[in-house]
Amino acid sequence: MQNTRAPGPVLVMGAGAIGCYLGGCLQAADVPVLFIGRARVLGALRTQGLTLTDLDGRAQHLSATALSLDEQIPAGLAPALVLLAVKSGATAEAAAALAAALPAGTPVLSMQNGLSNADVGRAAAPGLRWLAGMVPFNVAELAPGRFHRGSTGALAAQDDPALRALQPDFERAGLPLQLHTDLRAVQWGKLLLNLNNPVNALSGQPLRAQLMDRGYRQSLAALQTEALQLLARAGIAPAQVAALPPRRVPTLLRLPTPLFKLIAARMLRIDPQARSSMADDLALGRATEIDALCGEVVRLADTLGQQAPLNARMVALVKAWPQRPVAMEARAMKAALGI
Repeated sequence: MQNTRAPGPVLVMGAGAIGCYLGGCLQAADVPVLFIGRARVLGALRTQGLTLTDLDGRAQHLSATALSLDEQIPAGLAPALVLLAVKSGATAEAAAALAAALPAGTPVLSMQNGLSNADVGRAAAPGLRWLAGMVPFNVAELAPGRFHRGSTGALAAQDDPALRALQPDFERAGLPLQLHTDLRAVQWGKLLLNLNNPVNALSGQPLRAQLMDRGYRQSLAALQTEALQLLARAGIAPAQVAALPPRRVPTLLRLPTPLFKLIAARMLRIDPQARSSMADDLALGRATEIDALCGEVVRLADTLGQQAPLNARMVALVKAWPQRPVAMEARAMKAALGI
């Protein structure tokens, strides 16, 4: 079958953990990639190169000289696809930069957390073709230039001819890409899982260790239950993006740890090194994506004339953390949430 992919590289806009991992895998599969990012990450890539590892045993290194890196989008670029991987709060700014540099109609695939980034990008840069996407797995920056996938899952995106043309490239890169006519249910399914990001970040523990603590799981279950109740009122059925249907996950999380460990073997297939991106943000003093996660649940409640007090409290806890940057024990987290 003829490959109808448009000429030009894949442009990674936001060379952080997700951007470097996705772009690196594509480049390792002979797809030309241009990484746009901030000086800290690009400096490490220029000296260390890019190393990709995962829990399945992948260990691949791309030399610094093999990487195309820039802090600004070069003039005259016509990429086949933009992978947008900046933090949610930087979406509008990144969209404006893309619109100023790229041809009208360039497809931009948001691979960010949350539900609204493609809409924000479209409002800021209506001349580009905005597509929603979802990354199900965790990527952690273990060292400068070294990015590690610590969990599993297939990428998902809104169906589009540009992505259909690129599907073989993603498959060859070890990044199977599932296309959906309507991605909203998938995004909500992923967001429910991502409600663990603030729990993990505040716990100060790796993801697997945090999930083995029943108190932290109870906090996550409470956040998910509140969100599920609101989704039901809104008539939204979140898609299953993990081993269990979304409505069964809170019950599983509340089980005693020995039983949870036995039943949740697939959920616990997480590398011991894995941690949430929000944990990295807090550690580095960066703004978090809490407004795109728990904040999205609060906004859903607002549209229904309801409240989401648990998710609102979690937003407040994350935003207050820089004033007292101390890991929160499970018992203290439950008390702070009022559960």
